[in-house]
Amino acid sequence: MTAIDLEHLESATFGDRALKREVLRLFSGQVANLVAIIGSANAETRSAAAHTLKGAALGIGAFELAKAAESVELGEADALARLLQRAADARSEADQLAA
Repeated sequence: MTAIDLEHLESATFGDRALKREVLRLFSGQVANLVAIIGSANAETRSAAAHTLKGAALGIGAFELAKAAESVELGEADALARLLQRAADARSEADQLAA
């Protein structure tokens, strides 16, 4: 299983290779920033950052990351560890695809 649905990503970037690379680079940076916020914020800020991350993940087809972000957004107790793993997987794949 991949962290990013490549068909969704291809559709979202209209098959434009340069656009896909740029979107993936932006996504990777956004994930890094949002994970840092989520890891150190109060509950309200964590929830807002998780919501933003969920939207970014859905936009490129990182559906498992989006689910994990939603769990954090809703305040589920064990969700943070799952989010961190899914975020690392999605960033790694995004970075590889953008190279």
